Amino acid sequence: MDETLLSRREALRTTALAGLLLPVAGALPRALALEAPAARRPSTLNLGLATYSLRKYPTEQAVEILKRLQVRSVSVFRVHVPILLSTPDVCRDMAAKFRDAGLPIASTGVVALANDEGVMRKAFECGRAAGLKTMTASYKEPPDAATLRLTERFVAEYDMRIAFHNHGPEDKIFPSPFDVWAAVQPYDKRMGLCLDVGHATRAGADPVEAIVKCHRRLYDVHIKDTLSRVGDHKDQSVGLGFGRIDLRAVFAALLDVGYGGQVGLEDEVESDDPIPNIAQSLGYMRGLLAGLTPAA
Repeated sequence: MDETLLSRREALRTTALAGLLLPVAGALPRALALEAPAARRPSTLNLGLATYSLRKYPTEQAVEILKRLQVRSVSVFRVHVPILLSTPDVCRDMAAKFRDAGLPIASTGVVALANDEGVMRKAFECGRAAGLKTMTASYKEPPDAATLRLTERFVAEYDMRIAFHNHGPEDKIFPSPFDVWAAVQPYDKRMGLCLDVGHATRAGADPVEAIVKCHRRLYDVHIKDTLSRVGDHKDQSVGLGFGRIDLRAVFAALLDVGYGGQVGLEDEVESDDPIPNIAQSLGYMRGLLAGLTPAA
């Protein structure tokens, strides 16, 4: 690894460890805080977790882990709320386990839609039963205009936003957030995108540029870090601050555009024992946000 990455790693480790000692809305000591540009208005971000990070844990155990980590918002993976994979009643009951624990559901994991009215109806019925305002999704096959029009019809009927997820250069449907942006332009404004900053980077898309260009239809964000380079088809996920993505610039851009959705950590480093890395990365996110947000 090059010297630039090593020096940056040490600097970000300090911020992450400081953030672990803070509540979600806390502030770093002045000596550690990064100066926020004077022109940026006071704001904050809704920091949360994509429960894909806890995919090896059943729902009840995942909820207890989330409470212990002081997570305040979640994007639920299909293991925990089985949108499209079970009945609306089951989705309602599973979603209630999060809400009863004080964990609002900001979005769902990537739901695989199809150009089939029955499949689409079931996905949206499950989503409504789970109380979703935003469903993060993609398609089983590359969508044509008829598929997008069908999606638009259900988006309007259920008054639910769809956030299409970019999955990197190996994805045949939406490799880059700009592919999503281009696809949804002719359709209902509730059809937008979920920006995955790691996959975007591998696809050669600058996440900051994507935030600025696409912010009017940016409905979900997955935060991660990676050692992969542009064009890599294999992701080398690492803890936040230990990879190549300028996450400070990403957070600053989200603040600048007034992004109001969830900024969800999606940890893919260690699925069998994810909690230590999740805790460190959540601390990094909290510390970084505190450094970018002017004190009240």
